[in-house]
Amino acid sequence: MSFQRTNIATMAGYVPGEQVNSADVIKLNTNENPYPPSPAVAAALKEIDSAYLRRYPSPTAEPFREAAARYHGININNIVPTNGGDELLRLVLTTFAEPGEIVAVTRPTYSLYRVLAGIQANPLHEIALEDTWDLPENFAQQVSDAGAKLCILVNPNAPTGNLLSVATLTEIASNFNGLLLVDEAYVDFVDPAREHNAVPLAVKRNNVLLLRTLSKGYSLAGLRFGYGIGSAELIHPILYKTRDSYNTDYIAQQLAAAAIHSRDYAENTWEKVREERVKLADALRQLGFSVSPSQANFLLATLPDGHSAELLYQQLKSENILVRFFNQERLQDKLRISVGTPAENASLLAALTSRFA
Repeated sequence: MSFQRTNIATMAGYVPGEQVNSADVIKLNTNENPYPPSPAVAAALKEIDSAYLRRYPSPTAEPFREAAARYHGININNIVPTNGGDELLRLVLTTFAEPGEIVAVTRPTYSLYRVLAGIQANPLHEIALEDTWDLPENFAQQVSDAGAKLCILVNPNAPTGNLLSVATLTEIASNFNGLLLVDEAYVDFVDPAREHNAVPLAVKRNNVLLLRTLSKGYSLAGLRFGYGIGSAELIHPILYKTRDSYNTDYIAQQLAAAAIHSRDYAENTWEKVREERVKLADALRQLGFSVSPSQANFLLATLPDGHSAELLYQQLKSENILVRFFNQERLQDKLRISVGTPAENASLLAALTSRFA
């Protein structure tokens, strides 16, 4: 006899990318920042007094929210701290979407959205991206026609790396009666020349939320710390009603605040990743791959005709190089490759050159 709810029993769980602890493995499969966290984070960790661990942490992570508010130039009431960005996804669903209400996403997108919607018993309405990985022109209309209560867009998109402009996001929000959640997990790697900043949009409108995380840009994937940005009207029920009472721990709060305060270090790593992104994309194209333009810290590369992406993934894995293969519609002939350090990228290219040059 199973005690699972019917929708839990019939759904598939999320399958994360492979995690390994071996220093011999070149890990280019889960989009971590290839550079270590700020020295200020390491110093903050050393300075933590274990005596404080017997007490509960700040329920609302006040030191971090104050630091993040200063960084973004907004009010502390516009920020909610979360245990990684994924917790915010779950909180938005449980706070704003009744079971049975429709959630709209693109196809392809971050696969966890389907899992979280399934847990909440929210039907998923998928809207296919164009061949260029852009949204269809009538995207907002399609979302509205589907009767969606919530629309989730990862921007830059995962796994394509394509970036939607703030103007496009504004148009969608203005023509959608539901809530628009923009997952900005990779936004730190956007080219500064784009002048992309959706924070004013989220703070001004009452139907837009932004998801931010310290996992990618700040090299803190192991810490599990993220936050949401939005109007006080949207943030308040998450912060004071549906969020767990102590959802971020004392150590995480201290290190997250240190990371925000030492943003200059993080910005330097973002620039290094951008530079390597360009070099890696050019090198892959010279080997015959088709590479989608990316504003994230990864590339989506289509293999030359006649080659199997799944087989290449397995071959690279046998050489201790991990990349990501998705056995999904429109992605079976592609690999998603995280941008690594120059040395890591060189090792990958050497392995590919032996097969494609």
